[in-house]
Amino acid sequence: MRLFLSGMPQRRICKQYHLGQHYLENLIDRYRQYGEDGLHTKKHNILNAQEKERLVRLFIEKGVTLRQICKEHGVSKTAFEKWVRMARTLGYNSLHNVTQRGRPPKDPMARPKKNTPQTELEKLQTENLRLRAEIALLKKVKALVEEEEARARLNGQKPSTN
Repeated sequence: MRLFLSGMPQRRICKQYHLGQHYLENLIDRYRQYGEDGLHTKKHNILNAQEKERLVRLFIEKGVTLRQICKEHGVSKTAFEKWVRMARTLGYNSLHNVTQRGRPPKDPMARPKKNTPQTELEKLQTENLRLRAEIALLKKVKALVEEEEARARLNGQKPSTN
């Protein structure tokens, strides 16, 4: 920040420290608004669905800039871009239906937790799923081996024994 305040051009600062232009501008804005503390901590607002919809409508319909919305309302650029994408593809109501947070659920092929008690039906279903995956894998291996043997026969070579 000292370099910017001393009059060094933004482009030179970006090039010297390998920063993006928008990132540096956001730092400068936060410094002007909050001082030194604005550079260390970033204020995050938790917005309800109506507020998200209002901000997205401002952006899409009124033409308010992304930077201005993020700056004034303390919203991260990435989160806001996600909201806009959802509103454009699924409609504004999709912002009201966002309930899933955090890591997505695990793959059904993943191993079950060891400490969870399972009913007999659940045990049989997981074993059935595992066996189906194993059969599919063996079929794939067999097809690859047969394809390799066919290629070897076309070239006049004897098939491999392993």
